[in-house]
Amino acid sequence: MIVAQKYSQNGILDQESIEETLNQGLGKNYTGQKVLVLIPDHTRSLPMAELFRMLVKILADVKQLDFMVALGTHPPLSEEHLYQLVGVTAEERKTTYRNIGLFNHVWDDPGMLSSLGLMGQDEVRDIAGLAWHPSLPDSFDIRINKSVLDYDHLLILGPTFPHEVVGFSGGAKYLFPGISGPDMINATHWLGALSGVVGTIGIKNTPARKMIHAAVQRLKTPVTLAALVVDGHDLAGIVIGDMFEAWSRAADLSSERHIIWEDEPFRKVLSCAPAMYDELWTAAKAMYKLEPAVMIGGEVVIYAPHLETVSHVHGKYIFEIGYHTLPYFLEHWEQFKHIPLGVLAHSTHLRGSGVMHEGVEKANVDLFLASKISAEECKQLNLKYLDPSKIDLDAWKGREEERVLFVPKAGEILYRVKPFIQ
Repeated sequence: MIVAQKYSQNGILDQESIEETLNQGLGKNYTGQKVLVLIPDHTRSLPMAELFRMLVKILADVKQLDFMVALGTHPPLSEEHLYQLVGVTAEERKTTYRNIGLFNHVWDDPGMLSSLGLMGQDEVRDIAGLAWHPSLPDSFDIRINKSVLDYDHLLILGPTFPHEVVGFSGGAKYLFPGISGPDMINATHWLGALSGVVGTIGIKNTPARKMIHAAVQRLKTPVTLAALVVDGHDLAGIVIGDMFEAWSRAADLSSERHIIWEDEPFRKVLSCAPAMYDELWTAAKAMYKLEPAVMIGGEVVIYAPHLETVSHVHGKYIFEIGYHTLPYFLEHWEQFKHIPLGVLAHSTHLRGSGVMHEGVEKANVDLFLASKISAEECKQLNLKYLDPSKIDLDAWKGREEERVLFVPKAGEILYRVKPFIQ
């Protein structure tokens, strides 16, 4: 059931419309209850600061109101960065918002997680369907941040975009893998990798999404979703209600707003990763969102002159294995099976589609990285290097007729090629 929604077909919502919709969907619903709001980190575009203040005001009648950043395996935010995320000063934190909890999810401390039960082999196979492969875990423990079990109600507040692992982000993804343990994170991401980015991104019903929704059925705490449809840094839409229905509606709206359909694929793309992607782990979206619109043998350049880190959390593993296509890892499985599946999935997602031919890996797209990550490191990572200072941005602009594309802010808008209909 959807209890409130507002959508601007061609423009954005003003502050009054946003607050009115939030109040209609959430106001007076949780009086005297303990409520936890799950929110994204800084790698998602949305007016988080304004939304935080609105929610605190609208939910003033609850017994306890806390916010948790659904990090997955992203690095935890410092206290200062938490304040920046929700737009409060240190002084406001001590006064106006002193009773509001503000936490990071912790995914790698077993003591912070609680089990909701196992997902068994038969269920994993059934969910995976044609994407099933013996490299998937036979079964795994569905663990979630144990603190969520102490609340009367969970509220998910986050945007929905085309997503490389689950098809469209948002909704129950804020629970799994947003605040889950490593087993669920690894299983969903590897299932997404087995499906492939091109076969997943911007597609609503995917095996990984099905796995997430199956896991959520084990959670007894009531959940409401405030799904956001973003335009730039503003809101074009809000859908509030049942976690599954609201997400489904938001995904439909996102498909209208966040997918650009091209008649023909591009030869070359300069994909500019914005500063909010402060490690390659997230800046890789500049590849994910473009590969489906690049011809085989084409080129993608990830232009990120600010970027100097591969991954704060997983960098050691990534430098050990490099970036490779899925067939490469499957052909050399014994060599790589000790690596966390989520890391292997990230590697395949960034490197893109490809094949193994007579023992040689052949990626469909040539991938270049133009960042502070050195040429030597790029070689170790199996990426091609470009010096960002030598890239002339103007030379890339206005060349669509040559099938050359310049994307000034990559990572959230998906480019795909229209299907050929004879």
